[in-house]
Amino acid sequence: MIVCRSKAEIDKLRRVNQLVAEVLAELRRMAAPGVTTADIDRVAEERVRAAGAEPAFKGYHGYPATVCVSANEQVVHGIPSKRPLVEGDILSIDMGARLDGFFGDCAVTVPIGTVSPQASELLRVTEEALFHGIEAVKPGARVSDIGAAIQQHVEAHGFSVVREFVGHGIGTALHEEPQIANYGPGGRGPRLAEGMVLAIEPMVNAGKPAVKVLSDGWTAVTRDGSLSAHFEHAVVVSAEGREILTLLPADAARAAGRALSGAPTEA
Repeated sequence: MIVCRSKAEIDKLRRVNQLVAEVLAELRRMAAPGVTTADIDRVAEERVRAAGAEPAFKGYHGYPATVCVSANEQVVHGIPSKRPLVEGDILSIDMGARLDGFFGDCAVTVPIGTVSPQASELLRVTEEALFHGIEAVKPGARVSDIGAAIQQHVEAHGFSVVREFVGHGIGTALHEEPQIANYGPGGRGPRLAEGMVLAIEPMVNAGKPAVKVLSDGWTAVTRDGSLSAHFEHAVVVSAEGREILTLLPADAARAAGRALSGAPTEA
């Protein structure tokens, strides 16, 4: 069942998603050569709990950490470890929180120091694809319009969209209906309506789209070993079109002017 949220519920969703965005902004600043993903996870949990919230991922179906940290060929659900980041890595950081009974969810992929031209292009295109998907959100549009916009942009730049993992609704549960594929033809699926809250999250590979899950039962990697990037925002359908709940106020004006112009924006 797809739920359209009331103004009071959206206010709570806005609060928890802003918290996630604020913590994620701190995490991306600390992601540098020599820092471990376990360090990043520790800071994330400290900040979430200090705000009176709970980590959304920790314990979810047995997941052991506050953030998912996926480096290089890892697509999603990488588990934090003592492995230090090195110059040239790219690192996806995905985190969620629960506050006052509502969930927030956001992800970003960051370069560690100086990265290869291919890695830089992959990050740029994936973030642009996210905003193309967000631009498709408006009352009366179809759910599949989001994925169609994402896929078109990604494949126009020679990259591929992961099929096995998709976006989702979010509210009083971390994952709600509808599922939001990042590919496929537009004009299909449920119509978007004011008050629907969506977590839109393209996962894009530099090579082919196929992935596999490692023996830890969580970490998904590209089958061909190519790089992968992941960006995510939580978005509410509004009368005017959409509001990005995980976009920090300081970044909103720049995102509005630059998101679709080919320039990356802050998460």
